[in-house]
Amino acid sequence: MSDWKAKRFWKSAAVVPAQGGFTVELDGRPVRTPAKQLLILPSAAMARVVAQEWDAQEDVIKPHTMPATKTANAALDKVTVQHGEVADMLAAYGDSDLLCYRAEGPAELVARQAEVWDPMLEWAATTLGARLEPRVGVIHAPQDPAALEVLSLRTHQLGVFELAAFHDLVSLSGSLVLGFAAALGARDSDALWDMSRLDEIWQAEQWGRDEEAEAQSALRRAAFLHASRMFALSQPETCDPNA
Repeated sequence: MSDWKAKRFWKSAAVVPAQGGFTVELDGRPVRTPAKQLLILPSAAMARVVAQEWDAQEDVIKPHTMPATKTANAALDKVTVQHGEVADMLAAYGDSDLLCYRAEGPAELVARQAEVWDPMLEWAATTLGARLEPRVGVIHAPQDPAALEVLSLRTHQLGVFELAAFHDLVSLSGSLVLGFAAALGARDSDALWDMSRLDEIWQAEQWGRDEEAEAQSALRRAAFLHASRMFALSQPETCDPNA
Protein backbone atom coordinates (compact mmCIF):
# COMPACT_ATOMS: atom_id res chain seq x y z
CA MET A 1 0.00 0.00 0.00
CA SER A 2 1.45 3.37 -1.00
CA ASP A 3 2.23 5.90 1.71
CA TRP A 4 2.52 8.77 -0.79
CA LYS A 5 0.91 11.98 0.39
CA ALA A 6 0.39 15.25 -1.42
CA LYS A 7 2.71 17.94 -0.12
CA ARG A 8 2.40 21.70 -0.03
CA PHE A 9 4.00 23.24 -3.11
CA TRP A 10 2.82 26.84 -2.88
CA LYS A 11 3.76 29.84 -0.78
CA SER A 12 0.44 31.66 -0.63
CA ALA A 13 -3.24 31.33 -1.58
CA ALA A 14 -5.10 34.32 -3.00
CA VAL A 15 -8.74 35.09 -3.85
CA VAL A 16 -9.15 36.26 -7.44
CA PRO A 17 -12.28 37.44 -9.31
CA ALA A 18 -13.24 35.03 -12.08
CA GLN A 19 -16.00 34.64 -14.63
CA GLY A 20 -19.05 33.53 -12.68
CA GLY A 21 -17.66 34.33 -9.26
CA PHE A 22 -14.31 33.98 -7.54
CA THR A 23 -11.51 31.46 -7.54
CA VAL A 24 -8.50 30.66 -5.38
CA GLU A 25 -5.02 30.73 -6.82
CA LEU A 26 -1.92 29.09 -5.35
CA ASP A 27 1.06 31.19 -6.37
CA GLY A 28 -0.93 32.33 -9.40
CA ARG A 29 -2.23 28.89 -10.39
CA PRO A 30 -5.99 28.35 -10.03
CA VAL A 31 -7.23 25.56 -7.79
CA ARG A 32 -9.16 22.80 -9.54
CA THR A 33 -11.61 20.23 -8.25
CA PRO A 34 -10.81 16.49 -8.23
CA ALA A 35 -12.66 16.31 -11.58
CA LYS A 36 -10.30 19.02 -12.90
CA GLN A 37 -12.88 21.77 -13.04
CA LEU A 38 -11.86 25.29 -12.12
CA LEU A 39 -12.91 25.97 -8.55
CA ILE A 40 -15.28 28.86 -9.25
CA LEU A 41 -17.00 29.94 -6.04
CA PRO A 42 -20.20 32.01 -5.86
CA SER A 43 -18.99 34.58 -3.32
CA ALA A 44 -15.80 36.28 -2.24
CA ALA A 45 -16.61 35.26 1.34
CA MET A 46 -16.62 31.57 0.45
CA ALA A 47 -13.45 31.99 -1.59
CA ARG A 48 -11.72 33.56 1.39
CA VAL A 49 -12.66 30.62 3.61
CA VAL A 50 -11.36 28.17 1.01
CA ALA A 51 -8.15 30.18 0.61
CA GLN A 52 -7.65 30.16 4.37
CA GLU A 53 -7.92 26.37 4.37
CA TRP A 54 -5.21 26.10 1.73
CA ASP A 55 -3.01 28.61 3.55
CA ALA A 56 -3.38 26.62 6.77
CA GLN A 57 -1.87 23.48 5.23
CA GLU A 58 1.67 22.75 6.33
CA ASP A 59 4.08 20.24 4.83
CA VAL A 60 1.47 17.59 3.98
CA ILE A 61 -2.01 18.41 2.66
CA LYS A 62 -4.71 17.11 5.01
CA PRO A 63 -8.07 17.08 3.19
CA HIS A 64 -10.02 16.39 6.41
CA THR A 65 -9.00 19.86 7.63
CA MET A 66 -10.52 21.50 4.53
CA PRO A 67 -14.32 21.13 4.88
CA ALA A 68 -15.19 24.23 2.84
CA THR A 69 -13.04 23.02 -0.05
CA LYS A 70 -14.67 19.60 0.21
CA THR A 71 -18.17 21.08 0.05
CA ALA A 72 -17.23 23.28 -2.91
CA ASN A 73 -15.77 20.29 -4.75
CA ALA A 74 -18.97 18.32 -4.12
CA ALA A 75 -21.09 21.18 -5.45
CA LEU A 76 -19.14 21.41 -8.70
CA ASP A 77 -18.27 17.77 -9.35
CA LYS A 78 -21.40 16.03 -8.04
CA VAL A 79 -24.38 18.32 -7.53
CA THR A 80 -23.89 20.12 -10.85
CA VAL A 81 -24.32 16.91 -12.84
CA GLN A 82 -27.21 15.51 -10.78
CA HIS A 83 -29.00 18.56 -9.42
CA GLY A 84 -32.47 17.19 -10.12
CA GLU A 85 -31.79 13.84 -8.49
CA VAL A 86 -30.33 15.43 -5.36
CA ALA A 87 -33.23 17.87 -5.11
CA ASP A 88 -35.76 15.05 -5.49
CA MET A 89 -34.05 13.02 -2.76
CA LEU A 90 -34.07 15.93 -0.31
CA ALA A 91 -37.61 17.05 -1.13
CA ALA A 92 -38.78 13.52 -0.32
CA TYR A 93 -37.91 14.15 3.34
CA GLY A 94 -41.00 16.35 3.49
CA ASP A 95 -43.28 13.33 3.31
CA SER A 96 -41.57 11.71 6.30
CA ASP A 97 -40.25 14.75 8.16
CA LEU A 98 -38.85 14.07 11.62
CA LEU A 99 -41.03 16.81 13.12
CA CYS A 100 -44.23 15.07 12.06
CA TYR A 101 -43.73 11.72 13.79
CA ARG A 102 -44.66 11.96 17.44
CA ALA A 103 -44.32 9.57 20.35
CA GLU A 104 -47.33 7.86 21.85
CA GLY A 105 -45.85 8.39 25.31
CA PRO A 106 -44.77 9.12 27.92
CA ALA A 107 -46.74 12.32 28.38
CA GLU A 108 -43.63 14.39 29.16
CA LEU A 109 -42.02 13.49 25.83
CA VAL A 110 -45.27 14.06 23.92
CA ALA A 111 -45.57 17.51 25.49
CA ARG A 112 -41.96 18.41 24.73
CA GLN A 113 -42.27 17.37 21.09
CA ALA A 114 -45.37 19.53 20.73
CA GLU A 115 -43.74 22.48 22.48
CA VAL A 116 -40.57 22.39 20.36
CA TRP A 117 -41.72 21.02 17.01
CA ASP A 118 -45.20 22.53 16.56
CA PRO A 119 -43.82 26.10 16.18
CA MET A 120 -41.49 24.90 13.43
CA LEU A 121 -44.35 23.28 11.53
CA GLU A 122 -46.28 26.53 11.90
CA TRP A 123 -43.23 28.42 10.61
CA ALA A 124 -43.15 26.13 7.56
CA ALA A 125 -46.84 26.78 6.92
CA THR A 126 -46.44 30.55 7.26
CA THR A 127 -43.02 31.16 5.70
CA LEU A 128 -42.63 28.29 3.24
CA GLY A 129 -46.30 28.01 2.36
CA ALA A 130 -46.40 24.29 3.16
CA ARG A 131 -48.38 22.91 6.08
CA LEU A 132 -47.24 19.47 7.25
CA GLU A 133 -49.39 17.62 9.75
CA PRO A 134 -48.08 15.68 12.76
CA ARG A 135 -49.15 12.10 13.43
CA VAL A 136 -48.66 9.67 16.30
CA GLY A 137 -46.41 6.66 15.84
CA VAL A 138 -43.84 5.65 13.24
CA ILE A 139 -46.10 4.26 10.50
CA HIS A 140 -45.89 6.43 7.40
CA ALA A 141 -48.92 8.54 6.55
CA PRO A 142 -48.69 10.70 3.40
CA GLN A 143 -48.70 14.48 3.65
CA ASP A 144 -50.81 16.81 1.52
CA PRO A 145 -49.45 16.57 -2.06
CA ALA A 146 -49.88 20.33 -2.52
CA ALA A 147 -47.63 21.06 0.47
CA LEU A 148 -45.04 18.59 -0.77
CA GLU A 149 -45.08 20.20 -4.22
CA VAL A 150 -44.36 23.60 -2.67
CA LEU A 151 -41.40 22.19 -0.75
CA SER A 152 -40.14 20.33 -3.81
CA LEU A 153 -40.26 23.49 -5.93
CA ARG A 154 -38.32 25.43 -3.29
CA THR A 155 -35.71 22.68 -3.12
CA HIS A 156 -35.28 22.52 -6.89
CA GLN A 157 -34.80 26.30 -7.02
CA LEU A 158 -31.62 26.10 -4.92
CA GLY A 159 -28.33 26.69 -6.71
CA VAL A 160 -25.66 23.99 -6.79
CA PHE A 161 -23.66 25.41 -3.86
CA GLU A 162 -26.82 25.98 -1.85
CA LEU A 163 -28.01 22.46 -2.60
CA ALA A 164 -24.67 20.92 -1.60
CA ALA A 165 -24.95 22.56 1.82
CA PHE A 166 -28.69 21.91 2.04
CA HIS A 167 -28.05 18.20 1.52
CA ASP A 168 -26.20 18.01 4.83
CA LEU A 169 -28.66 20.25 6.67
CA VAL A 170 -31.53 17.93 5.76
CA SER A 171 -29.83 14.54 5.91
CA LEU A 172 -28.12 15.22 9.24
CA SER A 173 -31.25 16.57 10.92
CA GLY A 174 -33.72 14.21 9.27
CA SER A 175 -36.00 17.15 8.61
CA LEU A 176 -36.71 19.19 5.49
CA VAL A 177 -38.34 21.85 7.67
CA LEU A 178 -35.30 22.21 9.92
CA GLY A 179 -33.08 22.25 6.84
CA PHE A 180 -34.99 25.21 5.41
CA ALA A 181 -35.04 26.93 8.80
CA ALA A 182 -31.24 26.68 9.00
CA ALA A 183 -30.78 27.77 5.39
CA LEU A 184 -33.04 30.81 5.80
CA GLY A 185 -31.67 31.75 9.22
CA ALA A 186 -35.05 31.34 10.90
CA ARG A 187 -33.45 30.07 14.11
CA ASP A 188 -29.98 29.72 15.57
CA SER A 189 -28.29 26.69 13.99
CA ASP A 190 -27.34 25.25 17.37
CA ALA A 191 -30.95 25.46 18.51
CA LEU A 192 -32.15 23.79 15.33
CA TRP A 193 -29.65 20.98 15.82
CA ASP A 194 -30.93 20.44 19.36
CA MET A 195 -34.47 20.31 17.97
CA SER A 196 -33.44 17.47 15.68
CA ARG A 197 -32.01 15.59 18.69
CA LEU A 198 -34.99 16.13 20.97
CA ASP A 199 -35.70 12.43 21.36
CA GLU A 200 -32.02 11.59 21.99
CA ILE A 201 -31.71 14.38 24.55
CA TRP A 202 -34.82 13.18 26.34
CA GLN A 203 -33.53 9.60 26.42
CA ALA A 204 -30.21 10.77 27.85
CA GLU A 205 -32.07 12.65 30.58
CA GLN A 206 -33.93 9.50 31.51
CA TRP A 207 -31.21 6.88 31.26
CA GLY A 208 -27.94 8.76 31.37
CA ARG A 209 -25.46 9.85 28.75
CA ASP A 210 -23.75 7.47 26.36
CA GLU A 211 -20.26 8.83 25.76
CA GLU A 212 -19.85 7.13 22.39
CA ALA A 213 -23.22 8.37 21.18
CA GLU A 214 -22.41 11.86 22.44
CA ALA A 215 -19.12 11.83 20.55
CA GLN A 216 -20.86 10.83 17.33
CA SER A 217 -23.50 13.48 17.87
CA ALA A 218 -20.78 16.11 18.35
CA LEU A 219 -19.33 15.22 14.95
CA ARG A 220 -22.75 15.45 13.31
CA ARG A 221 -23.42 18.76 15.04
CA ALA A 222 -20.15 20.19 13.70
CA ALA A 223 -21.08 19.03 10.19
CA PHE A 224 -24.55 20.60 10.54
CA LEU A 225 -23.10 23.93 11.66
CA HIS A 226 -20.58 23.80 8.81
CA ALA A 227 -23.38 23.17 6.30
CA SER A 228 -25.34 26.11 7.69
CA ARG A 229 -22.30 28.34 7.29
CA MET A 230 -21.65 27.11 3.76
CA PHE A 231 -25.23 27.83 2.75
CA ALA A 232 -24.81 31.41 3.99
CA LEU A 233 -21.48 31.75 2.17
CA SER A 234 -23.04 30.50 -1.07
CA GLN A 235 -25.04 33.70 -1.49
CA PRO A 236 -23.54 35.87 -4.28
CA GLU A 237 -22.03 39.18 -3.31
CA THR A 238 -20.11 42.00 -4.90
CA CYS A 239 -17.68 42.94 -2.13
CA ASP A 240 -13.94 43.27 -2.60
CA PRO A 241 -12.41 39.76 -2.24
CA ASN A 242 -9.43 41.28 -0.46
CA ALA A 243 -11.53 43.14 2.11
